[in-house]
Amino acid sequence: MSANKVSSKVEGLELILERSFEASRERIFSMFTEPDHIARWWGPTGWDTTVYKMEVEPGGIWHYCMRSPEGQEAWGKAVYREIEPPNRLVYVDTFSDEQENEVEGLPTMLITTDFFAEGTGCKVVSATKFDSEKELESVIEMGAVEGMTQTYDRLEEYLKELQQEK
Repeated sequence: MSANKVSSKVEGLELILERSFEASRERIFSMFTEPDHIARWWGPTGWDTTVYKMEVEPGGIWHYCMRSPEGQEAWGKAVYREIEPPNRLVYVDTFSDEQENEVEGLPTMLITTDFFAEGTGCKVVSATKFDSEKELESVIEMGAVEGMTQTYDRLEEYLKELQQEK
């Protein structure tokens, strides 16, 4: 299994990222849905994530802030649409402020993350759908693929840490 390679492709208005991990599908699903776990790996290398709210249920909100080593902040808000443990998460993701208000003029993304058992591991397939080609291109130009590659690298490192703690 290619455990550390992210593949990315664009299909229509969707950016699709795939990555395999050496952990069960249930374990990987919990990494995406438990605030104590996701705060340890979500975001690009060197950034810290604080989870302010994580209500993993349809209509529930995940509100978080990623902070760079220089203090730059990137706030996000996701509203869950569908939760099917340990198979699928669907949510609408937006850039937000500290009060959960959406930032005008930045893309709104519909993200569907599927978790597939793959031998003893799990393949994560994340499809992010945009409202327009312009929004898709702007997020790619912001470095979304590189950022998610680093984020998934951090998840892999975190999984190794957890394994060592056993």
